Amino acid sequence: MGLILNIETATKSCSVALAKDGHLLDCIEEVSEKYSHAEQLTVFIEDILAKQQLSTHDLDAVAISSGPGSYTGLRIGVSTAKGLCYALDIPLISVSTLEAMAQLKKNDFPEHSLCPMIDARRMEVYCALFGKQHSPVCAKVIEEDSFAAELENGPILFFGDGADKCQETLTHPNAQFELGVFPSARGMLKLAHQKFSQKQFEDVAYYQPFYLKEFVAGVKKK
Repeated sequence: MGLILNIETATKSCSVALAKDGHLLDCIEEVSEKYSHAEQLTVFIEDILAKQQLSTHDLDAVAISSGPGSYTGLRIGVSTAKGLCYALDIPLISVSTLEAMAQLKKNDFPEHSLCPMIDARRMEVYCALFGKQHSPVCAKVIEEDSFAAELENGPILFFGDGADKCQETLTHPNAQFELGVFPSARGMLKLAHQKFSQKQFEDVAYYQPFYLKEFVAGVKKK
């Protein structure tokens, strides 16, 4: 038995889902260009627990979307999750952001390889292959011959906010796109429950998100 709070803040989507034994109880989420996770996240957590007439003390674990994604977004999510776990003395679980995205599509596209993509600026994306074909998470600059060999092996569904900019470049007949898709805490439920059942927990004191690339501070525009 496990009541798990799932937190997703890796992109423009701020998403919180509450699950019991891997089954969704409720989800609150919003996609914002303002990246207002710092203002929204704790409010979403309070609201979702209140709607279920629960408190933080009822939680058995907190699961965090581990990345890759927005450096700031990931830090906000992880800091909140760590604070809850430390204060409540409950386990911290990490779930791959891209694998959680794939979870939401696998039943609708059972014959496809699934390639969730997170925007990494310009023509670069964070991506991985799941389903019929597999590849590790990587940062990839998309060119005309990207995924050429994989596309010859069968259809691939490209989705996520990083896929939107790739449609004109990846024109192979086996390349299919679903646009306007963002990560959701809904995709974390099964993966988080599995880790909870197997007691695959993170060290609350030392856990860090999976940034994949080093943070580079931009120059503030005047």
